[in-house]
Amino acid sequence: MANRLGKGLGALLPVEKSGENKEKIEHLKIGQIVPNKFQPRKTFEHEKMRELVSSIKEQGVIQPILVRQSGDVFEIIAGERRWRAAKELQIPTIPAIIKKEITDGHSLELSIIENIQREELNPIEEAMAYKELQDKFEHSLDKIGQMVGKDKTTISNSLRLLRLPLEIQKFIEQGKISTGHAKVLLSIPNHFRQTQIGEIIVKQGISVRQLEELVKDAPDQENKKKTQKDLEIKHIEEELQRKLGTKVKIKHKNKKGRIEIFYYSNNDLNRLVKIFIPGF
Repeated sequence: MANRLGKGLGALLPVEKSGENKEKIEHLKIGQIVPNKFQPRKTFEHEKMRELVSSIKEQGVIQPILVRQSGDVFEIIAGERRWRAAKELQIPTIPAIIKKEITDGHSLELSIIENIQREELNPIEEAMAYKELQDKFEHSLDKIGQMVGKDKTTISNSLRLLRLPLEIQKFIEQGKISTGHAKVLLSIPNHFRQTQIGEIIVKQGISVRQLEELVKDAPDQENKKKTQKDLEIKHIEEELQRKLGTKVKIKHKNKKGRIEIFYYSNNDLNRLVKIFIPGF
């Protein structure tokens, strides 16, 4: 199997010989099928599910799901979204290919690869899937990278996301904080500060570049409050620039300061005056 790693879901599946043992598409009852206990995806995006339900309602399930037998039921290896959509539509059966001799480890590998190839995992789910492969099946970073077609550094960086506080991980899952933000937050050694600044990112829409500058300039512990204040001032500064259509600088210290508004011509000055003094 090693020389087929990293080449896609099909490459990890055992090749069946032609003849009587060739796999067939069977129609299984929806109630006979259960989700994969190793499913790396914990959330299913509502909008995409609605699109899939609509598609299956019009055209049916075109691509068979992959399952393995587990006692009296069939456990999904790949295709849980299709199964969920069919179940919601109360379709009695679904086309499926029953895979034989699939171990727990192999089932997890296939499920992860399908989700990653379809880009259906959020960054935290992806990191947790890699960690499960690492912890439960003792795969090295190199082997995981080969399996999913990514380099060792990419896998390592993904796993680092799990070092962040749970609140920050939740923001990443929800798409409120990007992996770019997360990379900067990981450079902060204190979980309290990571959470504090993460909340500011969400509330104020701080960009990755702004965050890099502020974290770089702020000393470790003594400037926690200053960092938050600087982020707030920077946000106000950018809002003024957006509304006034020109460069704005705020000099703030000890609850006092000044605002500098730049203009570059007489017409520019007149435009700004009319904003502040309508009818002037």
